Amino acid sequence: MPLLMSFADIRRSYDHAQLDDNALGDDPLAVLVQWVNEARTTPGVIDPTAMTLATVNARGQPSARTVLLKACNASGLVFYTHYDSRKGHELADNPRACLLFYWPGIERQIRAEGTVSKVSADESDAYFYSRPAGSRLGAYASPQSQPITRAQLEHRLQQAIDDYGDHPPRPENWGGYRLVPDYLEFWQGRRCRLHDRIVYQANQQGSWARSRLAP
Repeated sequence: MPLLMSFADIRRSYDHAQLDDNALGDDPLAVLVQWVNEARTTPGVIDPTAMTLATVNARGQPSARTVLLKACNASGLVFYTHYDSRKGHELADNPRACLLFYWPGIERQIRAEGTVSKVSADESDAYFYSRPAGSRLGAYASPQSQPITRAQLEHRLQQAIDDYGDHPPRPENWGGYRLVPDYLEFWQGRRCRLHDRIVYQANQQGSWARSRLAP
């Protein structure tokens, strides 16, 4: 097999659905919740709440990783992680970020851009204590984004089990972030690459301006 392969001929047609400008309504966050729920109930769609989080550090270097949506309402989109992780440090340096959902099975994606801040300690506590014990213990075992061997990781997990059993408290460096969007784009794949792109942008009056972009 050659070391360099051409992927130029890999393509498919997008013909699952179409997106009408006026069918979405005036509240883009309500549309986002609707689309996530439709992805959840579509057979074959895996990890419907998975979204790519893109951040930029103080030097202008972008990075991206997958996180899971855990709440969405009029206040914004919430995900949880370690505050001392790479994304945590980058959000501390630059609180602007982008979230991207992509569901290839239904040929849809959503892009949400906005400002990110930590959720309250009470909100982080409520979600942390709803997690399975193994996930809560894992928050102690993993010094996220730091170099570690597998043996060290397993040792740290056992230490957390010895210290807390099945009832670990929430670590102070673990919790939620909320992205408050000022830009939301809804994309529906279409034939001949003439995709539908409907954009909502927040205005100074506190409402949303809706428009269509060329694909």
